[in-house]
Amino acid sequence: MKKWAFVSDFDGTISKQDFYWLVIEKYFPDGQELFHKWKRAELLDIDFLSKVFSSINQNEEQIIADILSIPIDEHVPSFIKKVQENNGDFYVLSAGTDYYIHHILKKHGIENVTVFSNEGFFREQNVHMNIDENHPHYSKRYGIDKSKVILELKDQYTHIYFSGDSEPDSHPAAFADITFAKDALQDILKEKNIPFVAVDTFKEIELYLLEKGVLS
Repeated sequence: MKKWAFVSDFDGTISKQDFYWLVIEKYFPDGQELFHKWKRAELLDIDFLSKVFSSINQNEEQIIADILSIPIDEHVPSFIKKVQENNGDFYVLSAGTDYYIHHILKKHGIENVTVFSNEGFFREQNVHMNIDENHPHYSKRYGIDKSKVILELKDQYTHIYFSGDSEPDSHPAAFADITFAKDALQDILKEKNIPFVAVDTFKEIELYLLEKGVLS
């Protein structure tokens, strides 16, 4: 069994802006009402995202340029390298789509990172997701069940560290050894009585792991 792995959500955790908000604000104003319907639990997460991602109506060159404009936590690239230098593996676990995640990782020179997410592809001026109901990680609500991924990784690693920022991350947080929570996830985990370390940045996560001797 391997020693440890760090698993992170992407939108709002690694990135500073959710891709769906970029699309809504720039190309799909009707998505504002759709967002509120989703928050009222009138739409499944995957249905909300599928509608937003298929409402861009731009050529792929423009979509990629928009993706690359999304800022990330400036400390993420060096943090990932430090994890890898300390014999840890780094994973991205997202209920969005790997389509934009891979573009952003490449832009920042982030290598040797496995991405668990909904498969995405460009077609007819939009981003679409290939949801396989027979996939072992399938979730009707999210497309990908983050808890199943964490449980699978726990069979491979002695310790799993996890970071996230929102409701979908509350489910895998219940199974991680330590969860670093930011933004809305903090209150959600308090309500669920799931322990966590409150953070705002990856610099804070790195300092915590240095103090605990996980990183050197």
